[in-house]
Amino acid sequence: MTRQQSAPDLYKSTQHRCPYLLDRTAANLLVDPRFDVTPALYDSLIDNGFRRNGTLYYRPHCPQCDQCRSVRIPAQDFKVNRSQQRAMKRNASVTTELRTARFTAEHFSLYRRYQSDRHTGDSMDDPDPEKYRQFLINSNIDTFILELRIGRRLLSVSVMDHVANGLSAVYTFYDPDESHRSPGIFTILKQIELARSIEYDWLYLGYWIKDCQKMSYKSCFQPLEAFQPETNTWITVD
Repeated sequence: MTRQQSAPDLYKSTQHRCPYLLDRTAANLLVDPRFDVTPALYDSLIDNGFRRNGTLYYRPHCPQCDQCRSVRIPAQDFKVNRSQQRAMKRNASVTTELRTARFTAEHFSLYRRYQSDRHTGDSMDDPDPEKYRQFLINSNIDTFILELRIGRRLLSVSVMDHVANGLSAVYTFYDPDESHRSPGIFTILKQIELARSIEYDWLYLGYWIKDCQKMSYKSCFQPLEAFQPETNTWITVD
């Protein structure tokens, strides 16, 4: 398709090792990077299980595996469980700020600490600030940053998008020395709170694999819906 057409061409990426199920091979369905993705098209892509990495839009399209599902929380129906209530109490003094999506040395420093702790030695653990910008700051969508602070000290940063009737959590990183606070869980709770305050229906949380321990925290947010590419529908999952 040409750039003037209403829908982009889709391409399949080369196969690579799955970062979540190490015995599997992964691949993605990619939107033509030459196509100008408008906010309206992005709304449609999100509703059909796509995510974005900077200005690259993709959906898993893996050989012989369909476990990777885009998930979302119905924000108005969400119920806090006991573990999440405890996380809220541990973070009662944490403050929240909304910022424009731009590069800051403070954010990048926290990002580097988080990646060094969680992804030592892999492609995410990279000291190049330009790659950080390409991944999180470069956007032609309505993007903003949600900051959480303990006093003046930065606890957590979430890069988020406004989408049709919802928010999409693009990526979150936090202070690894504050893991006792459950900062990842607490940040999602604040994202849900923000979605509710805007009277949005959805918080999109990215991809979830039922059998992947690293992603198990997402299923603790209930109700939770997962996109089914076979039928192009969203269904409730446990």
